[in-house]
Amino acid sequence: MIRFPEEFVFGVAASAYQIEGAWNEDGKGESIWDRFVREPGRILNGDTGDVACDHYHRYPEDVAVMADAGIPAYSLTTAWTRIIPDGTGAVEPRGIAFYDRLVDELLAHGITPYVTLYHWDLPQGLQDRGGWANRETVAAFVRYADVMSDALGDRVKHWKTFNEPWVAAFAGHYFGDFAPGHTDFAEALTVAHHLLLAHGRSVPTIRSNVAESDIGIILDCRPSAPATAAPADIAANRYFDGFRNRWFFDPVFGKGYPRDMVDAYRERGAYETDEPPFVRPGDLEAIATPCDFIGVNYYTALSIGAGHEEDEKPEIKPGPNAPDGHTEMGWEIVPTALTSFLKRIHDDYGATDIRITENGASFSDGPTTEGRIRDRRRIEYLWAHLEAVADAIDAGVPVTGYFVWSILDNFEWDLGYSQRFGLVWVDHATGQRLPKDSLSWYGGVIASRSLG
Repeated sequence: MIRFPEEFVFGVAASAYQIEGAWNEDGKGESIWDRFVREPGRILNGDTGDVACDHYHRYPEDVAVMADAGIPAYSLTTAWTRIIPDGTGAVEPRGIAFYDRLVDELLAHGITPYVTLYHWDLPQGLQDRGGWANRETVAAFVRYADVMSDALGDRVKHWKTFNEPWVAAFAGHYFGDFAPGHTDFAEALTVAHHLLLAHGRSVPTIRSNVAESDIGIILDCRPSAPATAAPADIAANRYFDGFRNRWFFDPVFGKGYPRDMVDAYRERGAYETDEPPFVRPGDLEAIATPCDFIGVNYYTALSIGAGHEEDEKPEIKPGPNAPDGHTEMGWEIVPTALTSFLKRIHDDYGATDIRITENGASFSDGPTTEGRIRDRRRIEYLWAHLEAVADAIDAGVPVTGYFVWSILDNFEWDLGYSQRFGLVWVDHATGQRLPKDSLSWYGGVIASRSLG
């Protein structure tokens, strides 16, 4: 029997663009994802988030499903374009009113809201002026953080500035798979810096608006190991770790950008100066503004060989025919790597409060003839990763929470609706919701605070 501490927080998570829909209602502005999904060939099957799960209209139903399952905490994202449609300028009161209603609904059902301010959906108006490559976007984000924390701070104490800045920077500006679809490595580095800077500069603003605030940032991780003991593979893995993990964890924890990567990026021509030209005096100190916790998103781990220093795409293509030991995203299931990475964050960075802010699996189990979704593979995945978290706690790592991704089957970015991460099955044609066996199982884990 594995037991979790009484203060350990269990929850579920989702993001605005992936579930809300109502993409142009009540004064909402256009985001880079609203624009990106309309570019031919960008999204599998031409899917969009225009309707998604229609959470904007059906949130009372979704909150009731969470409450019925005994979910105590929900991590949601607010959409910048609902609040300040163009990114700067006038505030849209109908956008704030929606999140007021959602927060009040959660609290009325005994569910604690955890708010993330940014999950990749930059206002298109800001993108038209250079987006995150333009340093002025940092100030625009701080204002947005000020507006939201002032509006909700009397009821919401738990805040996360950014979700996965690596994805926004590199998937969006280097690989081009995500909005805005750029393929410029130097730009991606500038974007990454401005995202981190906006995080650091917004923390004091949120604190000033929220009594007893609890503030952090969410960094996704890709633990890795060399494919072989060959020196070339060891060097490739070191580079990958810098590219994928250390470039973000190091500055957030006050270590600045890793020297080996600064030099490597200069050598590949990203800039010509000894130090990155986008770093100005005071920036690194701002990025390292102390937070209350670090959020970690974990799904898989990789083996890295020479020639694959920036390659994290799985050899197995996403789809329902994934072999045993993999999810339908093609990702290998490696729960032990989560334990090791949590230990590393504690040992290398001195993190005192670590939360798993996303962990989950895509499996396409659908309703049986009796209307039940027997998603046994998802239960096994979650069980194994909760056990990995418990192992880290037993080793002295201060892990204080775990949020399953996701509460609903949602829009999975460039893969459209082909992937199902939810604890609740959604018929995207009708909007029908059906709780999966995994939701009932997770509710049991929460109620007993144990695995066994």
